Formats: sequence, structure tokens, C-alpha cells
Amino acid sequence: MFKFILGATLGTLLALPLAAQTIAPAPPKDLSTWLRNSYGLNRKFLARTAEKMPEEFYGLRPGPQTEVRTFGQLIGHLANFNYRWCSDAKREKNPQEETDFEKLTDKASLVKALNTALTYCDGAYAMLTDVNSLDIVQGTRDDGTKAPVLRVSRLISNLAHNNEHYGNLVTYMRIKSIVPPSSEPR
Repeated sequence: MFKFILGATLGTLLALPLAAQTIAPAPPKDLSTWLRNSYGLNRKFLARTAEKMPEEFYGLRPGPQTEVRTFGQLIGHLANFNYRWCSDAKREKNPQEETDFEKLTDKASLVKALNTALTYCDGAYAMLTDVNSLDIVQGTRDDGTKAPVLRVSRLISNLAHNNEHYGNLVTYMRIKSIVPPSSEPR
């Protein structure tokens, strides 16, 4: 019996380092870090999606309805809103306010527009702290008017909007039997 208990104890002690290696790291305890990490993952998926979709499918609509955006228009729409909401969060004038990226049609221009918009947003998420997240900034409405909002609400809205349209983009990719970035093997 002693040998059995000794063997079980040693086996357990030897397994502990292995178990410790498979435990996921603790989630961040502050909102700003969580939001930055969530945006970072979504950002990678969006950029990879734009690059992965063949140019021939940038005009793809999921049906005959003209009110539904094409794949390319969705990429342009995401570029527009990342500039809008991140410039609000940064308290800056939107550097692309006069540009409508939804009107672009070629893949190279749309990929560049999205990547540039996401790079611009990187700064807004990088500067975010739990202290300044509650700062009041002027949020841009669809009609161009401004209204006071919390900085963090602009960035949460941006992430939610990006996620919503990533889901749309995944559908377009699946229609063409293309595996979306979030489903690729890690």
C-alpha cells in the first residue's frame, strides 16, 4: 500500500509541471487591455480577410439585392468607420473625412485603405487606459454632427462594428468555399 501511495504521489508531482504548461493565461483585469487585445485579434482577421479574398469576388453580393453591399464595399465601409470612430477617440479631425472608400472597386486599393485605417486605429487603442477611457470626446454621427460620448464607447462601438461586418465577410467567403481567417488552423 505504501508503494502505491508513493507512486501516486510521485506521478501527481511529475504531472504538475505539464499541467501548468497547458493552463491558459489569466484574462486581463482592466478594460483597456481587454479591449486592445480584442481589437488586435479582430484587426488581424479583417486584414487577412481582405488579402485572402480573390479580386474576382470583390464585387460579390450574397443575393441579387442592390441594397446589400458587395464584399469590396464592406471593406471600404470598414475603412470609413475605423477612421471615423478612431479619430473621435483620438480627438482628432478624421484624416479621411472627404474620402468614401466604399466607392473603390479594385482589391489593391481596398486592401490598402483598410490596412491604413486599421493602422490609424492602432494608435487610438494603444493610447487607451482605464483612466482616460472615461474622457468625454465628440462622437461623429452619420449626419456629420457631433455629440459627447465616452472615449471607450467609441472604441467599443468600433470593435463591435468590426466584428459585425467580419461576420458578413465570413459569409461571403463561405459562399465561395474559402476558409475565413478565424477558422484557419492555428
